Amino acid sequence: MAVHRVGLVVHQGRAAARDAARAVGSWCAARGIRCTEIDVWAKDHRRRGGRAEAEAAGNPDLVVTLGGDGTFLRGARIAVKSGASVLGVDLGRVGFLTEVPAAEVTAALDAVHEGHAVVEERMTLTMRASRALEVPPGMEALLHYGRGAALPPPRVRPETTEGDGWGVALDVTALNDVVLEKLARDRQVSVGVYLAGRRLASYSADAFAVATPTGSTAYSFAAGGPVLSPHMDAVVFTPIAPHMTFNRSVVAAPDEPVALRVLPHSGQAAVSIDGQLRGVVDPGDWIGVFRSPQRVRLIRLRPTDFYGRLRDRFRLTDAPATAADGEAAPFFRPDSPVPPDLAGLRLPPPSAAR
Repeated sequence: MAVHRVGLVVHQGRAAARDAARAVGSWCAARGIRCTEIDVWAKDHRRRGGRAEAEAAGNPDLVVTLGGDGTFLRGARIAVKSGASVLGVDLGRVGFLTEVPAAEVTAALDAVHEGHAVVEERMTLTMRASRALEVPPGMEALLHYGRGAALPPPRVRPETTEGDGWGVALDVTALNDVVLEKLARDRQVSVGVYLAGRRLASYSADAFAVATPTGSTAYSFAAGGPVLSPHMDAVVFTPIAPHMTFNRSVVAAPDEPVALRVLPHSGQAAVSIDGQLRGVVDPGDWIGVFRSPQRVRLIRLRPTDFYGRLRDRFRLTDAPATAADGEAAPFFRPDSPVPPDLAGLRLPPPSAAR
């Protein structure tokens, strides 16, 4: 894809990110490409939603993020609203979304501009709610103490349907997760949980995460949820510190929505989208989370080695009882023609299989 407009999201707290930003700016200037830095942390004015941020940046066709996965999520929120691709430069420590080392950022931009990069699409989530989300006056400062200004509540989409029990459609695109969590430290939130329109059970818990496969290694994973391949479509429901015997995650099909109704005797609950507070709901309110038609377009320079990264990022070690067997040999060795029955499968490149 030829690049015409670049949106730049920089983690200003890291010197390496600032240095890489200058390299991106120089690359764009040398080619006459518009480069707009997007301040997604904005402490001196109210922050904008992803669509307004994309419009203010001239609707970039490529968003470059310089930081970790948190920075990437901020950039992806903007990119998906303008149909842009996202190139994540890796300056984090634990994440799975960023890929390109800072030293290779200009080489990566060349590959994108010359059409040599791979575009990998990831599933996202959207939602409906019983009413438009709001943050009560005075609560924003408390909930975001020390974190800067909050994002505005998501807008109601034009195609919303009201009055027939379907709630309102919200302008939400979550790459990782939608989380409903308690507000009071001394009181869990109680909800009725519905999968594909049928009640599963009523829970009392600290929080509930509804995640994509991409987000399965984020908050859901920290709460004991499963690891899913980011190449699949699914919806993962994970209760967090539930006060009940059944505390397992449920992996639903991508066309099976997950709905959470706050029960009458529960306290208020906060709704976070990709880690950002976007509203507060009251007893009697509900949210429904389901697969979005919009997908995030990730730029990759080579096929993703998700399981190799999983082993490296979490520093997985082999069981002590296997030490006598030495390092395990590779399973498939695709340095020769692939047999017909394995054709079309995801296999590691030759260098990664040895």
